[in-house]
Amino acid sequence: MVDLAEKEMDNPTFRSDTVLSDVHLHCPNKRHLMVRLNAVGQPVFLSYFKLLWSTEDLASGKHVREITTGREQQCRSGDELCDKDRSNMKKEGELNSGGVEALLDDDGDLEVVRRPRSASDLEAEDLLRDIVCPVILMKGKEDAFEDEEQECTCSDVVKIEHTMATPLEDVGKQVWRAAFLLADYILFRRDTFRSCSVLELGGGTGITSIIMGTVAKRVYCTDVGEDLLAMCEQNVVLNKHLMEPGGGEVKVKELDWLKDEFCTDPGAPYSWSEEEIADLLDHCSVIMAADVFYDDDLTDALFRTLYRITHNLRNSCTVYLALEKRLNFTLRHMDVTCEAYSHFRNTLNDLENLQDGKMKYTVEPIKRDFCQFLVYERIEQL
Repeated sequence: MVDLAEKEMDNPTFRSDTVLSDVHLHCPNKRHLMVRLNAVGQPVFLSYFKLLWSTEDLASGKHVREITTGREQQCRSGDELCDKDRSNMKKEGELNSGGVEALLDDDGDLEVVRRPRSASDLEAEDLLRDIVCPVILMKGKEDAFEDEEQECTCSDVVKIEHTMATPLEDVGKQVWRAAFLLADYILFRRDTFRSCSVLELGGGTGITSIIMGTVAKRVYCTDVGEDLLAMCEQNVVLNKHLMEPGGGEVKVKELDWLKDEFCTDPGAPYSWSEEEIADLLDHCSVIMAADVFYDDDLTDALFRTLYRITHNLRNSCTVYLALEKRLNFTLRHMDVTCEAYSHFRNTLNDLENLQDGKMKYTVEPIKRDFCQFLVYERIEQL
């Protein structure tokens, strides 16, 4: 959404104040139910994201096939449909070779011959069609999950409450592709993270922490903003059945990168206890963050937070960062640029080259050719 604010007709100023995640646009078979309005009046949706293997497979160590997308995936899902497609293409080719005149009626209008739809075609279409079940828009806090508890808790579905379009300051309430990429890597390298203590910075809706909670011992999912943290905590509750088999837990906590200390105010709803801070500093071996590099000031604040926390950890730590390079045309450069990513890389290089006599940071890229366990578009910019 773009607002046009005009002080003078000859000097228009454009302001873009709404950000839209396109993850849900690439999930045509997922349910998006609007379940409530949040504290600031934004519609909250409930989406189902299917894992391409179940938690039983995770526990037993079974392998998963790498998925295909688009037309190839549809063809592999049913040989019968593919045969029909090939037959239709052949017929279309025969018609084209006969010339357009063969398709004209007495008046010269184009007469298109359509084949009758069979029952199998209708069944296939029903399988691909979205199933939208309307629910009551406003729910009380006490029965927020009443409908969900009545449904079977599937072991291969992640249920996430999120928004779809927000101002820039509320983008954490949306679901972003880099969170799926990091979740894929966690599932692919689950033995690496098994029984670990993990900290996520900028956890947002909590989907990456929830996936990590299926293999790790304890995950501290952190962000800032009571409304966002409440949504994240609800998502943890919705998916607790995924974490119970492995004994993992996810704790939702406030962590403001612009402050130098943990929030320990007992009156704050997502504050840290002294025991939790001690547990984090004594046992944390993994820190992760996904799609949090979109503002230069916040990027600087995140790296300051990383530096402060890693210096206070008892053990060495591995930090996993996932992001999407977002390309924009700028009038300043008169070209397509990715300034947020450039600032991120410069800051990352500064961290790697830092020599303070206490810590040494080593940066290694991870190839994104590992298996895909969630259905999303793994674009080149990830």
